[in-house]
Amino acid sequence: MGRINAPRAGPPLRAGCAFGAREGPWAPLIPARQFSGSGPCAISADGSGGGLPIVSPVSELLEIDELRQRFEVHGQGHVFDFWEQLDARERGALARQATRLAESLGELIEDQRTAVAALGTDTEPDSISPGEAIPLPEHGGNPVQAEAAREHGLRLLSAGRVGICVVAGGQGTRLGFKGPKGAFPIGPVSNRSLFALQAQKIRGLARRSGHTMPWYVMTSEATDASTRALFEAEDYFGLDPQSVRIFTQGMLPAWDLDARLILEAPHRIAESPNGHGGALTALDESGILDDMEARGVDRLFYYQVDNPLVRLGDPVYLGFHEECRAEMSCKVVRKADAQEKVGVVARVHGRPSVIEYTEFSENLRDKRDADGGLLYWAGNIAIHIFNLDFLRRIARDSARLLPVHASPKVIESVNSPLNLRASDGPNGYKLERFVFDALPWADRTCVLEVRATEEFSPIKNAEGKDSPESSRAQLVGCYRAWMEQAGIPVPPEIDAIEIDHSVIDSADEAIATGLANLVDAGGAILVSKGPTGRKS
Repeated sequence: MGRINAPRAGPPLRAGCAFGAREGPWAPLIPARQFSGSGPCAISADGSGGGLPIVSPVSELLEIDELRQRFEVHGQGHVFDFWEQLDARERGALARQATRLAESLGELIEDQRTAVAALGTDTEPDSISPGEAIPLPEHGGNPVQAEAAREHGLRLLSAGRVGICVVAGGQGTRLGFKGPKGAFPIGPVSNRSLFALQAQKIRGLARRSGHTMPWYVMTSEATDASTRALFEAEDYFGLDPQSVRIFTQGMLPAWDLDARLILEAPHRIAESPNGHGGALTALDESGILDDMEARGVDRLFYYQVDNPLVRLGDPVYLGFHEECRAEMSCKVVRKADAQEKVGVVARVHGRPSVIEYTEFSENLRDKRDADGGLLYWAGNIAIHIFNLDFLRRIARDSARLLPVHASPKVIESVNSPLNLRASDGPNGYKLERFVFDALPWADRTCVLEVRATEEFSPIKNAEGKDSPESSRAQLVGCYRAWMEQAGIPVPPEIDAIEIDHSVIDSADEAIATGLANLVDAGGAILVSKGPTGRKS
C-alpha cells in the first residue's frame, strides 16, 4: 500500500463537523530560499556567451561551469552531455531551465527518493479508519438541515464572498482531441465546450446572487497560450473579462528508474505539471489570493474542468461549510464498487485525509460493514471549498505540508536505454502534489455526500466508462429529470436535450420558469432528434 500523507503527530483533535478539528498554533512558515548566481553571466541573450547578464523570472543565470558543477555534485551531470552539440539558442534554453532547477536541486532529489520509496509500502492498518460525512436523506440525512444550509449558502453568495477556481491544465490527448481539455465539445446538442458550459453556470450564479463571481482558471505550460487565445476568441464566454483571471501552475522534473533527470531532448530536461496540488502555490504566487482579498472574496469553490456535472457555487455545500466553521471541505459519492478509481476519504492517525486509489491496500479497499456495504465508501470527487486564510497558510508552507507523489510513466527520453513503447513498461517517474493532502492540516473540515448521477461524470477515457459518451448521457439524464419535475413534456422521439445553465440550473429553476412546453423555452432548451450536435 502507498504512503498515507497525514502527519504522524500533532495537536489533539477537538469536536468538529463531520470530521473534527485540530487545535494548537501553526508551525512558523518556511520562507522560500533566495538564490542568485555569483559573478557575471557567461551566457548572452542568444545563449552564445558574453554580453550583459540575463535575469530569468526566477534568478540570475549561472555560469555554465558552475551549473555543471552543481548538477555533478548531485549526480546529475549527464544533463549537459549534449552541450557541445547544441546551438546558441538551445544552450540558452538549457541554461535557463537548469538555473531554475539548480535553486532547489537537492530538495527535488530528496522529494523524488521519498516519493519512489513510498510506492508499494504499507501503512499500519490500525492507523486508518472510516471517515464521516453529512449523508444524503436516503442515508439518514436531514432535509431540514440541508434547506437551512442552502439559505446560509445563498447569503454567502449574495454577499459576494465566493470565487470559483477551475483546474484546467490538462490536454485532451487521451480523448483524441488537440487542445486544452476545457475546450473539449461536450454539449449534447450544441457541442459547446466544457469551458462554455461552466461559464453558463457562473453567469447563472451571478444572476441569482446579484454579484459577479471571479473565475480563476489554472492552466499548465502546455495549455496556457491556447486557453488564453480561446477565451479571447470566445469573448470570455459572455463573462466580464475583468472577472476572469488565468494563471499557470508550476512544473516538476521527471526522473528515470535510476533517479537521474530525464532529458526529453538534448537541450531540455523533461518536466510535467506539478499536479492539482500545485494550484495552492500557484494561487499565491500569481497574486490570485491577493485578488480575492481585494474583491472581498474569502471562500474559494474549487473543481476540475473535466466534470460537466459539477454544481458550481452549490449553496447547500457552501452553507454546510459555513455551519461547520470549516477551513476546507470535500464532496464525496458512494463508490460504485471497490475497484472504482477514486480516492477515499478516511481518517488517518485520527485526522481526515484522502487516500489516493493507487495507494489504498486491497485489504482495506474490499472491507465490508455489517450490512455488506463498503466500509470505505466515501469517494473523493475533487470538489472542495477553501477559506482564504487557510489557502495562504498552506501555499506558503507547501513544501512541508503537501508531499510529492510518484507515478511510473513512459516518458520520452534521449538518455534512457529503455524502449519507449508503452508495452515495455514505464521508464521513469513523474512527480506531482495532490490538493487533497491539505485536508489533514485544516483546523475544521466538512465532508458532504452527494449523488454521483447528479454531480460526478468526469471525462477521462475516449470510450466506455468516464468517456464523453457516458458524460453526455448523464447530462441528458439530468436534463430529462428536470423537465419531468417541472411538468414539461419531452416527446419520445427526442434523443438529446441541452439546457442553458445561465437560465436554468436545477429542477427548481425549471419549475420556476412556468414553462408548459419545450417550444416556449426558446434557446434556453435545445433538443435533437438525431445525432449529437444537430439542433431541431
